[in-house]
Amino acid sequence: MININLQDYIECRRGTIPLIFSVPHGGTTDFENIPDRKSGVLGVDKDTIQLTRDLIKNVDELFHFARKDGKMPSYLISKIKRVKIDFNRKESEAFFSKSDLARQVYHYYHNQIQELISYNLDKFNRSLLIDIHGFEKSKRPMGYRDVEIVLGTNNLESLNPNKLPKREWGNNIRGKIIRAYNRLNIPIAPGIHTRKEYVLTGGYIIKKYGAGQIENSQAIQIEFSDAIRIYNKQLRELSLKTLAQLLFEEYLQES
Repeated sequence: MININLQDYIECRRGTIPLIFSVPHGGTTDFENIPDRKSGVLGVDKDTIQLTRDLIKNVDELFHFARKDGKMPSYLISKIKRVKIDFNRKESEAFFSKSDLARQVYHYYHNQIQELISYNLDKFNRSLLIDIHGFEKSKRPMGYRDVEIVLGTNNLESLNPNKLPKREWGNNIRGKIIRAYNRLNIPIAPGIHTRKEYVLTGGYIIKKYGAGQIENSQAIQIEFSDAIRIYNKQLRELSLKTLAQLLFEEYLQES
C-alpha cells in the first residue's frame, strides 16, 4: 500500500443534515504521479467545484437566517483531473489499471461516500446524494429541446426501488426540482412530457448508492449547463438560490 495523504486528492466533510454533494469531475490538478487514462470522456466539468461551494453557502445562509444556526450538507470533492481518475465509472474503467495509487484514491472516494451515507442513515434514517456535473449546450444531440439543467435518476430507481405508476413520478425530490425551475421558466429535462427530451439515466455513482441498492438512500445526478456554470451570472445565481431554497425546505425540520 502506498503511503500518501489522501486529502491531497479528495476533499471531504461530514455535515449536519442528511444531504451529500459529490463533485467527481471538477478537479483541475494534474497529479503527475497518476497516469492518464487513454479512453472515455476525459474533460473537466468546469467550475462545478465552485458552483457546489456556492450552493452549500446558500443553504447554510438560509438556515442561519431561519434558525440562527447553520446546517451544512456533507460534501466530497475530487481535486484530480478527470483524465487521471473518473470516479463516476466502475473500477475497471475508472483509471489506469496498473496504478496502485489511482486505485487507492478511487477506493477512498467511494468509501467516503459509503461512510457519509451510513452516517446519515444511522442518524436521520434517510440520505440524499446529489452528484454534480456539467454539460456544454452546444454538444447536446440534435433535435432535443434546449435546456439549462438535466436530471438523472436511473429511470427513478435511484429515488425509489419500486417501479412507480406515471401519476406518481413527480412525488419525489426530482419532481420538486422540476416544478421549481419550471415556475421560473428555466428549461430543465425532464420537464415537458410532450417534447423530445435530452434525458440522462445518470452514471455509476447514483446507480451504486441510490435507493435501488441501499434502502432509504436516494441519489440524483444534476447536470448544469455551461451557461449556468460559466457564462450567465444572473442565471447562475437564480438557479443556485432556487435549489438551495428547495433543499432548505426539505431539511428544515431535521434535528
